[in-house]
Amino acid sequence: MINFKKMTVIMGAFLMIGVSCSDEFLEVLPTGSLADAQVGTKAGIDGLLVGTYSALNGVFGNRFEGPNHWITGSIMGGEANKGTDAGDYSAINPFQRYEQNPTSGDLNNLWRGRFEGVSRANAVLRALALATDVSAADAAQMAGEARMLRGHFYFDLKKHFNSVPLIDENVEAVDIPTVPNTPDLWGQIESDFQFAFDNLPATTDAGRNNKWAAKAYLGKAQLFQGKFAAAKASFDDVIANGVTPSGDAYALLDDYSQIYNAENDNHAEAVMDVEAANNTGSTQNANYFDDLNYPYNTGPDGPGNCCGFFQPSIALGNAFRTDAGGLPLLDGSYNDAANEVANNFKHVVVDGNDEASFVEDAGNLDPRIDHSIGRMGIPYLDWIDHPGSAWIRSFPYAGPYSPKKYIYYKTQENSLTDGSSWTRGYSLMNYTIIRFADVLLMAAEAEIEAGSLAKAMEYTNMVRARAALSEHWVKEADGVTNSANYVISEYTAAQFADKASATTAVRFERKLELSGEGHAFFDLVRWGIAAAELNTYLAYESQYLVTKFGGASFTSGKNEYFPIPQTQIDIQGSDVLSQNPGY
Repeated sequence: MINFKKMTVIMGAFLMIGVSCSDEFLEVLPTGSLADAQVGTKAGIDGLLVGTYSALNGVFGNRFEGPNHWITGSIMGGEANKGTDAGDYSAINPFQRYEQNPTSGDLNNLWRGRFEGVSRANAVLRALALATDVSAADAAQMAGEARMLRGHFYFDLKKHFNSVPLIDENVEAVDIPTVPNTPDLWGQIESDFQFAFDNLPATTDAGRNNKWAAKAYLGKAQLFQGKFAAAKASFDDVIANGVTPSGDAYALLDDYSQIYNAENDNHAEAVMDVEAANNTGSTQNANYFDDLNYPYNTGPDGPGNCCGFFQPSIALGNAFRTDAGGLPLLDGSYNDAANEVANNFKHVVVDGNDEASFVEDAGNLDPRIDHSIGRMGIPYLDWIDHPGSAWIRSFPYAGPYSPKKYIYYKTQENSLTDGSSWTRGYSLMNYTIIRFADVLLMAAEAEIEAGSLAKAMEYTNMVRARAALSEHWVKEADGVTNSANYVISEYTAAQFADKASATTAVRFERKLELSGEGHAFFDLVRWGIAAAELNTYLAYESQYLVTKFGGASFTSGKNEYFPIPQTQIDIQGSDVLSQNPGY
């Protein structure tokens, strides 16, 4: 069996030399005689393929490249603030205000990193055409893996930039600078995922994509296009027949927190993930993209000891409020002043970091809040109770919360973390690009469009029923007492009596279940409600974080997509790459 994580490190370095694009967009080096000799064998091509997998984790070490999209997906989706204070990594500040600029170096690195992945996938496909010792079966599987990965990179480019150059393995290197950007990418993306499903095995080495990951991603691509009947068929197949690379049937884990535990990687809920490795000589092989995203200045009592970024928003915390029956406040009243009073909520702008300015909810809460958000006085994994201002850099700037998903445990320090760099915050856990709960909720959307409201409720309640398993709620030190007033229940047919109310429920369930996992912004855009939702969010959040959000707004027809990096337009020419509307 391949040591996949080790090979990722080796081949990632090899590809940066052998087939990497330059800093100037996507100039792939022509395949010369030396490269042919290196990669014309099964082992050589597999090395290229492993290098393509390594691009899932990012290539240039820029945090915008991370597969979790904590900035472009979560912060811009209204479920998190940049965190820390105004001066630290200030290049993120315009993004949380929807004022991103084409000159952003971070956006340019996101573009470069995803096209580096495309370049590597294309290199595998070109090498296969020249291979001398690869069987037809092996070639089909390798091509399936390469096209699955290329489909992912293009999906990512599509949802960020909408219009990008479409370059496959048949485009010659000399022609790449003349390829214009186009929004017509879905056909290639679907074709890549369908090819992958048709040619990949159901079981394979951990860390490699199998056919069911491809089918789930195909369904997601179809859903994003509004092809609901096709998406439903894809999700039906995945739910009925899908298995992990090790052959385990896809399933929801009983314990929600174990999704985010490095000791439980490659679990039954992971449909497609990104492998992580530590102590390899490069922290980029661990979760380098999250190295800032820990409570601030924790010292030995908490993880990372830096840096206070990625603080969950006040509005997200409110969203976990439930009514007396344990259902979400789907009418949006979770942010109402009356609800704050009823829950003894108080958060006022004061000078300094004073937890006296904040009082936590005492009302009913969905138990997922304390698996998702670090809250004052609640046990923070196996560290200490979150101490409030001691772990918050600036209450007035970013609010009272800390991130909690994908955070390592105290018992894992130096065994499942990489402490070889400037911070202890390089954790080793796989990030799930698609997990089974995500599939169920996407399937619920497709079922609603098909008129199958009862089936949509069934899928949604499967997710809520897992959250309701009280033995896995966050407990106090005695291991018995619940840490808050958790009240959650499943939906009844009344909420799924018509399309509109069912849609509201499923969309809100995605907010709760997948919070902080980089989906929120792209969900709002594909639903066509980004402007309304995000301007409402800004109006609410700016009551408390006025120095950050005062005057900010989301512009419909512009902010749904990011600007094409000006660096790329300057290199390729404005007659080749056209800028997105509004920039």
